[in-house]
Amino acid sequence: MFRKVFPWSRREPKFTPPTGKPGDVQARGARVLLREKTATDIANDYRWRIDPELAKLDAATPIRMTFQDFERFSLDEMKHPSPRSKRLSVDTAAGVHIGSVMFYDIDLSSRQAELGIMIGDKDYWGQGYGTESVDILLDHMFGEYPFDRVYLHTLTWNYRAQRSFQKSGFKNVKSIRKGGYDFILMEIWRVEWEGLRRRNDGAA
Repeated sequence: MFRKVFPWSRREPKFTPPTGKPGDVQARGARVLLREKTATDIANDYRWRIDPELAKLDAATPIRMTFQDFERFSLDEMKHPSPRSKRLSVDTAAGVHIGSVMFYDIDLSSRQAELGIMIGDKDYWGQGYGTESVDILLDHMFGEYPFDRVYLHTLTWNYRAQRSFQKSGFKNVKSIRKGGYDFILMEIWRVEWEGLRRRNDGAA
């Protein structure tokens, strides 16, 4: 059941994170803070994972386990994090927990990983929080890991998400069908991210 709820959390050791220690990520932007998951996030995470609308955007079905089971699995994941994935909470500058970001299927031999995001608090949709969260996460991934490529899959009909990812520098690659869903594969390469950072620094 653990892998059904946390499919990204593969336990086989593949590498040691750059810092060699967990619990040290805190990346801040103008309006968003990415930070380590804590037990206080679990209630919101559960509420978002049982929401049919959010599940549809994630090409998933709402989880059906009890909160107690979800809490137990979440605490176990925090205590024994997978070296193949990294999950972080998204807070506003005011300290409101509004979502999660993650990167997973980490492969240092091919120097790439897949990115995911969920802004679960719908009061913060359409205000740029998702785009800023992705920008900050990319800065962390390319700045702290030897990735050359970051990719993601978004549903073909989710044009709002695609526009947001394009603002962060992702480009459409191709259409993919998997698990009965149609996705757009999008990617950004390190050299493209470096170019965006130089342009943004020059405009500042």
